Order: sequence, then structure tokens, then C-alpha cells
Amino acid sequence: MSGFAQTYEHPLDVLRQLQIWQAEQACALVVITETVGGAVRSVGALLAVREDGASAGYISGGCIDADVILQAQQAIAENTSRTVRYGAGSPFVDLPLPCGGAIEVMILSQPEARVIDEIATRLEKRHRVHVGYTQGACRVADGDMGDTLTVTYDPKPKIRIAGRGTDCLALSRIAQASGFDVTLQLTDEDDLRAARANGFKAEHLTNPKALPTLQDDAWTAFVLMFHDGDWETPLLEQALSGPAFYIGAVGSRQTHQRRREALTSMAIAADQIRRIHGPIGLVPSLRDASMLAISTLAEVVEAFHNREARTAERTALVLLAAGAASRFEDGDKLLANLNGETVLSQTSKLKAVLPFGQSLAVIGPDQDQRATLLKKDGWQTAVNSQAHTGQATSLCCAIETIEGDPSIDQVMIVLADMPNVRGAHLRALLQAATSNIQAVMSLSEGTLMPPALFRRDQFADLKKLSGDRGAKSVFDGLTSTATVNLSPEAAIDIDTRQDLERVKELANG
Repeated sequence: MSGFAQTYEHPLDVLRQLQIWQAEQACALVVITETVGGAVRSVGALLAVREDGASAGYISGGCIDADVILQAQQAIAENTSRTVRYGAGSPFVDLPLPCGGAIEVMILSQPEARVIDEIATRLEKRHRVHVGYTQGACRVADGDMGDTLTVTYDPKPKIRIAGRGTDCLALSRIAQASGFDVTLQLTDEDDLRAARANGFKAEHLTNPKALPTLQDDAWTAFVLMFHDGDWETPLLEQALSGPAFYIGAVGSRQTHQRRREALTSMAIAADQIRRIHGPIGLVPSLRDASMLAISTLAEVVEAFHNREARTAERTALVLLAAGAASRFEDGDKLLANLNGETVLSQTSKLKAVLPFGQSLAVIGPDQDQRATLLKKDGWQTAVNSQAHTGQATSLCCAIETIEGDPSIDQVMIVLADMPNVRGAHLRALLQAATSNIQAVMSLSEGTLMPPALFRRDQFADLKKLSGDRGAKSVFDGLTSTATVNLSPEAAIDIDTRQDLERVKELANG
């Protein structure tokens, strides 16, 4: 659709422009590697610069971009990459940041076109992509591979709007102007012609019993703009079967209650029906199409940016810390010194990664020092009196402790003797656990392992495990699962003194 100025905020827009320019002349790619204080953009934000100074993207609100472009031009001319810092700790005292913080950028001179194409193509195909940046190069990375910086880029947010009338077209215009990919599904032929004339992708809905194939993904919002029971129930049922991060429907509270009752009569689970926002919008009962569009899009944006925290609030983080450490040659392995703090202190920090609904650590009897350390860090603790019989009983103890809380929809399981697991990996597990996924496990060199995440539907099976049978046996029996790559270094669990020394070497390397 024409008429909108391109802001190049999404990585895909920057990379596609970079590809065009690379065919014409030398270019540089700038990536933010660190921010301190109130930075405008986040780590990973991109800026493409052509050797003549043309640029796509931005680094700040304008206070340093001109100098970043100049630095990039110099890097292109010298065919060398560089790292530049602005604000606190920068040698450029004449370029202070108004926020008082700092921004550090890496400038990659003439990045490899093949890599840029691979990243852009994955995003265009609506796949998440991990990009590793080192001084002078970037590459597609499978999880944490030891790069200077690894950034996860998601596809553009998408909005699918089904309905008829002016409301649909008004929301489409403002959503596309805001950088969303837009798909319209319309029953009225006049609406269809108007949408296509304005450059929108539009599908014709002709039969509620034969809907178009669902193509929603975890970055899709679905908005229902019908007042027609024949259409709205099958469309909502279809949307609920997919992983959309937002599902909303127009109408009054009474209308929404009738929808809920209709979906309940179709045996759709209550937790699924709760996913539907209704009435939609931050401001209810708006009558003008343009105001309704703004109100609705604001709610969609809020849901998009807070989806991780809201999912975490429905997640119980479980730390299994009840092992006897019988193979460790020198006392309690979880209390062993690892670069100035205990092993358990390292894994205990994972609690602060996200606002988990519960944080429960399972310990064995007579492990008072572990209990004291964990409680100091804010963990709830549960004592597994059968810890000597195997890890399965600790998992059972955890499930029995948390399952009485109806606000908990899933459990994330981590092991206390894996200190190299980072918060970014827990975030990746949570992101992979879309609404149609039953469980997510880590995958390292072909082996499934914790950290792992399981839905409430699997709690009963997890409690049936015995001995050292792990959650993998439950995972293998499920039909809809996902995995997240974990580097071999992060997958190390400390069983022996030799394992501990290896972890120390990696940390100091």
C-alpha cells in the first residue's frame, strides 16, 4: 500500500534495503550491542548505511545517528569494522546523550550478502532467526554459539481481520501504517474490491463451513469484526486452534457472553475461551470506525509487547535441587565455589529472568544450607523425603505443590547443577510454547534434556514417573512438541570435580 513513509524499524525492512544497496555500492550494517539507561532502541536494532551516506533504520532519536552514519562511511572506506560507544564512557565528549546513558554499536563493513539474504529470507518466511555478531561479521546462529552478541529476531507482527464493513478497512489502514502485515477476510464483494484497490491482501469468505486454511503463527493477531453468529463461532473456533498471540471480537459484553456460551457448548476448554478479548479495544463501545481501529490496535500492541510477561505469570519455575551429589568428590556440589559464588547461587538467579507465577525449589531432607540460600533468593522450597530414590520423585513433589494453583497453566523445569544455562534460554523456551504446543525441551547435540516446559495437561503423567525416568519419556509420547537448541557448553551438568573445573575454564576463557 502506498502513501506511508518507511520507518525501517523492523530488521526485515532494513535488511531488504541493504540487499538492494549492496547490488549498487559498498555498504555497512550497524547493530546496537549495548544500551545503558533510557535508550530509544533496544539491543539488536539495525541501521544500514550506503557509502554515499544514504541510510535505512535508526539508532537513537536523532542525537547520534548522523555521527553513526559518518563512522559507518569511514568503516566502508577503510573496509574495516569497528565498535563505537556514545554517552557515558565514550571518548566523544561532544556527543552526550540527553538521557544520560550510553549506546554501543558494532559497525560491520560490507557484511556478507549471502548471510544477509539468509536472515532476511527466514524472517520473510515467518521464522524466528538467531543472529550472532562478532567483530567484522554476522551469521545465522543456532542458539548461543559463543558470539560477541547473539540477537533473536522475530517476523513482523501480523494481523488477520475477518468481517465486513468500514471497521475492517479502518483497522487495516492503521495497522499497515504501523508496520503490521495485514490480511483481510471479507464476506462482502464491495468490501473485497475496496480492500484490493487499496493494496491489501484480501480473501473472500464464502462459506462458514469451508474457511480458508489457518495460517496464524505466534506473531499473529486475529480480530473478528462480525455481528453474525453463523460466521463468528466457526472463525473463533478456528483461531483458538492456532497459536495467535491475540484473539479479539467486536460487540457488547452481552454479545461476548453469548459467544462464550456457544463455544463452551462446543466443548472448547475454558482456558482457551479466556484467550478471546471482548469487547475489543482499550476504550469500550466506540462508535466511529477510526477510533475503534486505534483503540483495537493499541490493545493488540499491548498484548504483543507483554505476551512474554503474561505467559510467565502463568508459569511455575521449578528448580530441582534435591540430588545427593554422590559422584562429587569434595562435599556438596551445589555449594561448591564457582568463580566466587556457589553453583546453586548461579542457577538460583534464573528466578529473576521473568515474572514467574511461582518459583519453587525442591530440596532433599537435611539440606539446610541449600534451603537457606534459596529462601534468601526468594524461592519457595519443598522437601522431597524420597529424593534418594531418584529425580522423578522430586518432579512429582513439585507438581503436587503447584498444581493446586489454578492460575498456573504450565511448569518450566530447570536443574540446579546446570549453571551455564542463561536467562535467554528460558525466554526461548517460553516463546516456543505457543498455545498449540504441549511441551518444549532443550536439544543439545541431538539429545533432549532440561530445561523443559510442560502444560498442565501433562501434570498427571509427570507425577507417574519413577526412579530416574525423566520428563523425556512424557515428551516422547506427545503429538505437538517443540525443541530449543542449547549449546554444549550450556548443557554441562556438574556431577564431578572435573565438570566443575571445566565450567570454570569456560567462564574464564
